[in-house]
Amino acid sequence: QVQLVESGGGVVQPGGSLRLSCAASGSLPNFAPMGWYRQGQGDERELVASISSDGRQNYADSVKGRFTISRDNGNTISLQMNSLKPEDTDVYYCHIPAPGPDYWGQGTQVTVSS
Repeated sequence: QVQLVESGGGVVQPGGSLRLSCAASGSLPNFAPMGWYRQGQGDERELVASISSDGRQNYADSVKGRFTISRDNGNTISLQMNSLKPEDTDVYYCHIPAPGPDYWGQGTQVTVSS
């Protein structure tokens, strides 16, 4: 059984920063590919950033230069979000691709508002 536990969401003013963390446990290879998605109400879930087993990073165009994904150890990753904008307001989900159904965290709310 695989569990993904997210932390670090909250409320921040435009231009501020937040750091999200995701710790995965269970039957997983070490250094599993992992990533962050986000979803607003009524919207489809979209990829924000991902990191491969060998450390390659991929970002949505909307967050390039502002967000940084990193692997803290094994299967714990972080998402450093700087220069936040109101349009970054969403629920952020940690994600691990799998041969069967993908693994998802429970989601953490990020709200950017003055």
